[in-house]
Amino acid sequence: MDDDAAREAEALRELYTRHYAAVLRHVIARTRNRDDADDIAQEVFLRAWQHKRILNDDPGMVRAWMFTVARNLVIDQARSARSRHEVRNEPTPERTAPDDVEKVHTRILVRDLLRTLGDRQREAVVHSFFAERSTTELAKELGIAEGTAKSRVHYGIRALRATALRHGISR
Repeated sequence: MDDDAAREAEALRELYTRHYAAVLRHVIARTRNRDDADDIAQEVFLRAWQHKRILNDDPGMVRAWMFTVARNLVIDQARSARSRHEVRNEPTPERTAPDDVEKVHTRILVRDLLRTLGDRQREAVVHSFFAERSTTELAKELGIAEGTAKSRVHYGIRALRATALRHGISR
């Protein structure tokens, strides 16, 4: 890179460092859209690069020139066919809570399946799986023999699976 090109590159870097934030704020205030403002601010600096003569101007004049270019670009954008015919979608808000639809659906499904069981089997399955009771604890709570408790849970789960498969539920 020759000396002139190196000086120009350095002058443009300094111009960007010194004025980008101010130009961007100016454009955001006019467009109220960060994405559009970024595009316009970049275009201002591209035009500054294309008109290198401004690098030698007074710093106050440079900033005024950049603001004028930015204002004109904002006006051009507002008048463009794209701006008149595009419908802007607002950014999708971030979710504040996880989506519980699947959990709710599963709860309803399990509740409906449990209703298909007899009272004794349903009670054994609910205590065993949802209250997390062992067979021994289940037998004591229900006042039945351990083998009976184990059978009720076994046949209850078997009936639930069969009912689920009849309804096309395979998970």
